[in-house]
Amino acid sequence: MSIAPAPAVVSPIASPSDAAAFRELNAEWISRLFTLQDWDRAVLEDPYGRVVEPGGDVLLAREPGSAEVVGCVALLRYPDAVFELAKMAVAPAAQGRGIGRLLVAAAIDRSRALGAARLFLGTSGRLAAAVHLYEDAGFVRTTRDRIPVEGYPARADIFMELP
Repeated sequence: MSIAPAPAVVSPIASPSDAAAFRELNAEWISRLFTLQDWDRAVLEDPYGRVVEPGGDVLLAREPGSAEVVGCVALLRYPDAVFELAKMAVAPAAQGRGIGRLLVAAAIDRSRALGAARLFLGTSGRLAAAVHLYEDAGFVRTTRDRIPVEGYPARADIFMELP
């Protein structure tokens, strides 16, 4: 019995080139499917100031043995140890290989390591594969009023949290 190699290696953001990859991966899919909003731009242009310094993290997936970033996810920290899983993206050429699943699992583990009391996300019904992925990871649907964020992007019509 052979064990399949990991589809990617996940590590925290560590350089300006990591920040650029995070920005580019997210800007691509958001611009292709929706409209890039000011809130998106603020997080994507300054992941250290908007995500890392407030106590969250940005995780990047790389091809094994490569510096190429093929996926990413952010954990945004809110008061009361509440975290949001956000800005998850997998490069189109790398989709279908389990990288999204690996990123979600790593984000859940990292949120726990950061002391999360609660983990939520907002997504769109247009992203059926992502919704399925989140459900497989244990997220359950909830109502908008359970999301502690004012002015949440209008593209989000499905809200989920990890029990």
